[in-house]
Amino acid sequence: MEIGLALPDDFENFIAKFYIPTYILVPGGRADRLPDVPESPILVFINSKSGGQLGDQLLFTYRSLLNKNQVFELGEEAPDKVLHRIFLNLERLKQNGDQFAPKLEKLPEEMAQPPGFSGLVSDLKLSQPPPIATVPLGTGNNLPFAFGWGKRNPETDCDSVLAFLDQVSKAREMAMDS
Repeated sequence: MEIGLALPDDFENFIAKFYIPTYILVPGGRADRLPDVPESPILVFINSKSGGQLGDQLLFTYRSLLNKNQVFELGEEAPDKVLHRIFLNLERLKQNGDQFAPKLEKLPEEMAQPPGFSGLVSDLKLSQPPPIATVPLGTGNNLPFAFGWGKRNPETDCDSVLAFLDQVSKAREMAMDS
């Protein structure tokens, strides 16, 4: 899929739209300088066992494009623990006067088929629940189909992942029952 990015400058600007600095994601980290706020900060959760084993390939591609600390393998760490840790860290950073953290309050997540994930997000009882984009991996994905994200498994190459990120950044938010 072609998304019309010319390398390297446009590519770096495009990826910067999604990139979250490590100190936001890893408690105890420090910012050397105040980063630019990404337009569409994203957390990626992937079940590598889903979708005909495409998850491993997607994990590799997302980690090669984004901060590896914003891409999570569901078999290694449960999404509720990840989200609690990140949102607690954001809160701590805000209380310590960090100027970047408050701008990420409505942090979106992209997921690759963790069952019940949207319920986990609502269980956090955030004042502004983040948007969620689902990648249709596997056969039991009615949610991505219902929201217009497609019914077939995604491609796992960089161009396809970049095209999907472009779709996510331009997507319209839709309400879900909780």
